[in-house]
Amino acid sequence: MVDINKVALQLVDIGNDAARGFPFEVQPIPGEQEVLQIIIEDREELPIFISATEEQILCIAYLFKEDEIEDGMLAEVNNSMLLSNISMPLSSFAKLDSQYVIYGALSVNSSLEDIVHEIEVLSGNTTEAIEAISEFLN
Repeated sequence: MVDINKVALQLVDIGNDAARGFPFEVQPIPGEQEVLQIIIEDREELPIFISATEEQILCIAYLFKEDEIEDGMLAEVNNSMLLSNISMPLSSFAKLDSQYVIYGALSVNSSLEDIVHEIEVLSGNTTEAIEAISEFLN
């Protein structure tokens, strides 16, 4: 299983590296399941959460709740997200209870560079998804 605390320390170093041009902060969230909150500079309102199991590393960003969708637009939102799913590199849409999310999954054998790349791509995809769906939101 991936040692999420070790990943956190490595990500802190990379996030502080100004030469990378993609600054972010790492904040562990205590709890039964170890989770890292990744806050990307200029995208603080859309953090990415990373957790790991024996099978995968999951990176997830919360988009919006169902009750934030304009009345009568639920089918349009769902259709739009389904149509966009394949063209979103390394990311997929899902719904957890009433919360819409975008996520990417990695192998537990992924390198740190793979994890950073997933964070970068997921962050960009999150912003693009919000922009694309914003016309349907309150």
